Amino acid sequence: MDQLIADSIQKSADAINSLQKQRPTIQAICEEIVTALQNGNKILTAGHGGSAAEALHMSEELVGRFMGDRIPLPSICLVSDGPLLTCIANDYGFDALFPRQLQAHGKEGDVLVMFTTSGNGKNFADSVAYANKNSIKTIAISGKTGGDIKDKTTHELIVASKETARIQEAHTLIMHMILEAVERAFPPAE
Repeated sequence: MDQLIADSIQKSADAINSLQKQRPTIQAICEEIVTALQNGNKILTAGHGGSAAEALHMSEELVGRFMGDRIPLPSICLVSDGPLLTCIANDYGFDALFPRQLQAHGKEGDVLVMFTTSGNGKNFADSVAYANKNSIKTIAISGKTGGDIKDKTTHELIVASKETARIQEAHTLIMHMILEAVERAFPPAE
């Protein structure tokens, strides 16, 4: 058991340390999101499974608060409405979950942030295609090989790991860095 714990800590540290090489990409992602919010646009977030929890986490921090008591910022998590998800999945199929909502809520200048450990999923690929045709910026925060959406988004950050747990741990840090950048651009009221 001790070796399992030691290995998990080391693999997590390795995945997080690999982000040092991607600091320019992280900065570009932060700037894209801050600029969109400063221009009055919204942030849409999406993910499957555990990555859906990251998407929800990011949106709630933008609308609610992260560290300080700043103004609420517009964000919609595309996995947060259970009845809507089952309606779309039943009527149009699972692959329509994100594209259908993006068509309803996404406007030119908005940003779609996708958390995905694999980068795979037809609903991600179709969402990216729709966004690219409609001037919606796309950010893929992924892992493994980057999957189906690799090289198709405005910005992509692929965590250097093949293990889902380690990728998700790095995703949490990336999300928190984005939120810290937002807090600097939208400081709390004194």
